[in-house]
Amino acid sequence: MILSIESSCDDSSIAITEIDTKALLFHRKISQESEHAKYGGVVPELASRLHAVDLPKLLEEAKPWLDDLKAVAVTNEPGLSVTLLEGVAMAQALSIAKGVPIIPVNHLKAHIYSLFIEREAIFPMLVLLISGGHTMVIDVESFERMEVVASTMDDSFGESFDKTAKMMGLGYPGGPIVERLAAKGDPTRFRMPVPLRHSPKIAFSYSGIKNAVRLLVESHSPLDERSRADIAAAFQKAAIEHLLQKCGKIFRERRPKDFAIVGGASANMAVREAFANLCGRFDATLHLADLRYCSDNAAMVGRYALDAYERQLFCDALTIRVSPRSEL
Repeated sequence: MILSIESSCDDSSIAITEIDTKALLFHRKISQESEHAKYGGVVPELASRLHAVDLPKLLEEAKPWLDDLKAVAVTNEPGLSVTLLEGVAMAQALSIAKGVPIIPVNHLKAHIYSLFIEREAIFPMLVLLISGGHTMVIDVESFERMEVVASTMDDSFGESFDKTAKMMGLGYPGGPIVERLAAKGDPTRFRMPVPLRHSPKIAFSYSGIKNAVRLLVESHSPLDERSRADIAAAFQKAAIEHLLQKCGKIFRERRPKDFAIVGGASANMAVREAFANLCGRFDATLHLADLRYCSDNAAMVGRYALDAYERQLFCDALTIRVSPRSEL
C-alpha cells in the first residue's frame, strides 16, 4: 500500500491506496476554509500551524494500514513553502520509521490523476487545469510527457472568483459563493469585457475582468442583492467565455479526442456545461473528476504515486525538497 499526503495549501489530507488493485482504502481531508475566511483568504503561516495539528490526527485514523506500507507519497511542489514542509516532514518521519522510500509528487500532475482514482489512466489527453492558483492547458501524452500549451499571464480563473467575492463582501472561498449568486442573476444587465478577445495569443488573463468588477462595485455602491447577483452573473459569463474562446482555438489546432477539466474550479457547474457543449461541437469526449476529488486531496496524490511506484521514482528522506513554483 501507499500512504499519500497533501498539504500544498489549506487542505490537510491523507489517503491509503492499494498498489495491486488501485483501490482507495482510506481517504480523509480536513479543510481550513472556516479559519481563513476570517481574513478573506489563505494565511500561509496559519495554514502551516493547522497542518501541524491536523495531519497527525489523520495519520492516527490511517494507523490500521501502516504496517503494510511500501512507500510514502507527498506533494512537494508547487504550493506554499511553509505548508508543503509540514507534509514533507511527516513523509520523512514515516520513511525513516517504516524503512520505505518517498515518492515526491507534483501537485499539478496529481490534479490530472484525480481523473483516474480507482481506475486506469487514459492517455493521450488534453487537460484544462483551473484552480485558485493555476489556469493552464496541458497536452498530456503519457505519464512521462506533459507539456503546458497555454497558461495565465496574471490571475488564475479561481483566483478571479475569490477576488470578485471579496470586492462584493461575500466571503471566502469565493468560487462556490459567486457561482450560487450568479445562478440568480441577469448576465446581460452589465457589460463585462472578455479578455484577449481579438488577440491571436493563446493565453489567459483575468486581471481585466477583475478590474471591471471593481469598477462596477464602486459605481453601484452600496450594492443591493440584485446588483450583486447581476455582477456575479456577468462576471462568471465573461470568465467562462474567455476559457471557451482560447480553448476553442486549441481545439481547432489539435483536434483532441479526449479532453478533461481538473482542479478546484472544475467543480463549477456552468464551466462543466459550457465545455460539454464545446466538446460536443468537436466530437471530443469530456472527462471530469468526481466532485469530491476536484479540490486538493491526498487521493489524487496517491493515484499519481501508483504510476510513479511502477517506475521506481523514489527518493529518500534526506534528499526530498519543496518548491513553491514548478513546471511540469
